[in-house]
Amino acid sequence: MNRLQAMELFVSAVREGSFSAAGRRVGLSPASVSRYIGELEAQLGVQLLNRSTRHLGLTDAGKIFFQRTEQVLHGIEDAEAAALSLQTAPRGTLRVHSRTLFGIKVLTPLIPGFQKLYPELKVELRLSERRPQLREGEFDVDFQIQAPTDPGLMQRRLLRSERILVASPDYVGRMPKLREPEDITRHNCLTYWMGPDDVVWKFMRRNKLREIVVPSSFSSNNGVVLCDLAVTGHGIALLDDYTVAEEVKSRRLVRLLPGFRVTNSTFDEGIYATFLQSSYRPEKIRVFVDYMAENVPKQVKRSAQ
Repeated sequence: MNRLQAMELFVSAVREGSFSAAGRRVGLSPASVSRYIGELEAQLGVQLLNRSTRHLGLTDAGKIFFQRTEQVLHGIEDAEAAALSLQTAPRGTLRVHSRTLFGIKVLTPLIPGFQKLYPELKVELRLSERRPQLREGEFDVDFQIQAPTDPGLMQRRLLRSERILVASPDYVGRMPKLREPEDITRHNCLTYWMGPDDVVWKFMRRNKLREIVVPSSFSSNNGVVLCDLAVTGHGIALLDDYTVAEEVKSRRLVRLLPGFRVTNSTFDEGIYATFLQSSYRPEKIRVFVDYMAENVPKQVKRSAQ
């Protein structure tokens, strides 16, 4: 048995949720994957997985082994990257995660230019609103709108931003005029889903804070959806300025209450590239973050012009 291959298959099966999915990644049948992992369990003398026809579950021993094995495999990848960086340009696969709206509006247009510089580097970009666990090795780089608090993560701020209230000209024309934050209670707000509690928007001017519980007939955890509904005239959305720059420039959306700073979380907003803290940063991560640090502000500026 190739022990390293068995460890890789075990981690892949846990991540993918099945032997068949893990096998497809490497060209093996589900039976072969199961056999490799079974031999690994026999060698260790412990059961790592609880198997059923529809689900793979980790045993207590499996949870510990999975965490440690991911660290080992990540260390091997770092060692390989360190050796390759001395002789060749970055290559392999760079796994990137981003918030959806930033990924679509800002990140995606920059990928072709990056890959022209590094054609041997494959980029896998996944978009969602969750915060992935970089320690588990699922991604190399994650783009988030708030700085990470985990001491094991490194961060680089790429962009400062602010959240703004926007609505379509049609909505503004047919609804009561919005002069003060309290007036928003007479409007329909398209809110970002953060849980079952009341939605509170914070307004700041001259260091005076006002917190308003806003009425909402629709919420979503996806900024693209909120932007699209705002454009159709369905209500007022609170979105990051760079994500609606094109819509504001083309007058599909107009900004409301520009004299106030507005947020649903913190006023210290921006885009952060985050990655694992380690003694050696793989070259593929270094060149990608450097490229984005240089080009993200330019892309945002182009969108607003």
